[in-house]
Amino acid sequence: MAEKARPVVFQHGQAFLAAVSERWNYQILREVFFGIHRFGELKRGLGISATMLTARLNHLTELGLLEKHAYREDKPWYEYRLTEGARELVVPAIVAVTRWAESHADGEALPARPLLHTSCGYETEPYLACSHCHQPIEAADLHPLPAKAGVSAEEVAGETGLK
Repeated sequence: MAEKARPVVFQHGQAFLAAVSERWNYQILREVFFGIHRFGELKRGLGISATMLTARLNHLTELGLLEKHAYREDKPWYEYRLTEGARELVVPAIVAVTRWAESHADGEALPARPLLHTSCGYETEPYLACSHCHQPIEAADLHPLPAKAGVSAEEVAGETGLK
């Protein structure tokens, strides 16, 4: 009897995708990544109501994607920064979506916003690469493998003929 394939479960991933795919959340995270940190700047730049922005910022902070920092001692005014966890997960997604949108804008390509690689100090164009051979990865180059407990990816790849 053939073994039944188990569905892929993304318990925490689903919550993350739901949060990031919400219209305002994505735009807020994108703007914070690109250097807009203060409430007023976000409100003006996004054209969002103060009530909605407050709710979204609080939600993103609760999710651990943003950190809130007071920048005035005399008033409760805050700047928002991506957390380290958000930088690991959200930044690649934001860069990928932003680059795709820049190149697929309604009939005209938009100029790509420059990105600085702080480790080397040079402008960069990030890409996804294979951890084994270090070659760039395109969508057509990836094939999901069935998950097998206690079996290495190399063994599964060999069994499926994808090696």
